Amino acid sequence: MLGRRGERDEPEADEASVVRHEEELDVDKVSSQAGVVRAHKRVETRAVGDDFERGLEEFDDVERIAASADDSGEIETLEDGSVSIPLLEERLVVTKEIVVRERVILRKRTVIARERIETELRRERLELDADDPELLVQATDSTDEPANRN
Repeated sequence: MLGRRGERDEPEADEASVVRHEEELDVDKVSSQAGVVRAHKRVETRAVGDDFERGLEEFDDVERIAASADDSGEIETLEDGSVSIPLLEERLVVTKEIVVRERVILRKRTVIARERIETELRRERLELDADDPELLVQATDSTDEPANRN
């Protein structure tokens, strides 16, 4: 019972109280992993071979001397009047470079799906029986009519 100021008074000795319970549906969304996409990169190699031309200078019946590390590579006239001509050789220099060939872009999207949820909810209802109808106390709540059985 509520008092004058909205405070609850203690139940009187001839009053009884019953607590009713009711279930309500609470639906919530939880993110969960629906699947996994993996991207694997595979390196393919292929053999490359080809013939290349290179130039060589040669001279016959002449004294050959190995070039020193500090050789200028220029034509020189020696003291005895002979000419010293450097013989040049092309060296093949092969380099490999990593270059961007293409770029792969993976995209994902969120799809909204409507899903029907069906379940049963329980509700407690209060029915009162009394031998004397004057002693019968009606129980009501905001949504139901009282259920009385005599």
